[in-house]
Amino acid sequence: MAERTVEDRLREEYFVLLPEARRVLEDLEAEVRYCLLPLSRALENHERLVISSRVKDCESALDALRRRQEGGTFDRDRGDSYSLTDLKDLAGVRVLAFPRSRWGQANDALRKRFASWKEDPIYAADEEQELLAHKYDGYCAASTKIRGELQIVPMLIGLYWEVEHAAIYKPSPHLKGVMRSLEMQQRDSDVLKALKAFDREFERLVQRDPLKDRSGS
Repeated sequence: MAERTVEDRLREEYFVLLPEARRVLEDLEAEVRYCLLPLSRALENHERLVISSRVKDCESALDALRRRQEGGTFDRDRGDSYSLTDLKDLAGVRVLAFPRSRWGQANDALRKRFASWKEDPIYAADEEQELLAHKYDGYCAASTKIRGELQIVPMLIGLYWEVEHAAIYKPSPHLKGVMRSLEMQQRDSDVLKALKAFDREFERLVQRDPLKDRSGS
């Protein structure tokens, strides 16, 4: 009989935890939607607020836990010490907002509601270290065992990350190593800077006083 591996035990744990993880997700998404309802109702035609949620699938959860270990591998001698409850993002909700002012307002509203949750902001990897997204994790009423994660992201950056995540962060085998390329790291930084610049310039132009512009023409 084949030896039971660390991965086998964690896969078994995943399906035991799955119903509770789904309850955490339902609870968290409901709270986020309720909290952001006043902001959603105030949006203008060109503004967007999109809320999405997901429970990590089994293999993604295993990979995430594995990456957090020294050397990116599980120690078979410590197999019983690993648990998927150590993940901060087994269940997660992401809020995408456009333009940047709505991103800030969404974060302000949610930060008040989840004041006890741990803050773990995402910064750019370049020299400027500029804030890219807000991120929080903690426990909600549905579970004291499984933490939920909440991300509030500018919409343009969030949509780019959906592409980048599959192509660079978690690529298929033949794409592995792409992000180690200095050229690709520079292009990634350039894209993020361009998206932030677009967001800021768009909002600057929208906020200009049209009466002042016409009077000067």
